[in-house]
Amino acid sequence: MKDMLVRLTELPDSSKLEKKLADKERIVFRKAIAPEKHLVSEWVMENFGAYWQSEVEVSFSRQPVSCWIAQRGNAILGFAVYESTARNFFGPTGTLESERGKGIGKVLLTKALESMREMGYAYAIIGGVGPAEFYEKTVDARVIEGSETSIYQNLLRKK
Repeated sequence: MKDMLVRLTELPDSSKLEKKLADKERIVFRKAIAPEKHLVSEWVMENFGAYWQSEVEVSFSRQPVSCWIAQRGNAILGFAVYESTARNFFGPTGTLESERGKGIGKVLLTKALESMREMGYAYAIIGGVGPAEFYEKTVDARVIEGSETSIYQNLLRKK
């Protein structure tokens, strides 16, 4: 899996989609806060596995927390983290399979990248990309040539 680069100075405006999801689906997008760490961490473990759980837990060590969540009532629907595995890295991010296709991932991605822009970055790296087309279409991200060998290349794996 390759890394991608996204220009943060020209992010799409997701405010209309966010408002639509709030009005129609009752979805709230916000940064997670410290008392929720165990809940978000457990949810990510159940839905996406231990590696992503580890990255989410690191995002809670940041001040402010570098994890965005989408929720409906008391239910988590999706998450997006940044500055977890490495500085200036976006990801991981995920949305419940039952909630996909509504735009939740687009809003979470944009919110997290806006947070990175507010930190002073002009570009962000999306590490070890799976759905490249999603990132190309949503934020005009570009594959970084030669990035097949990434920060994840020597990742310890459970036998």
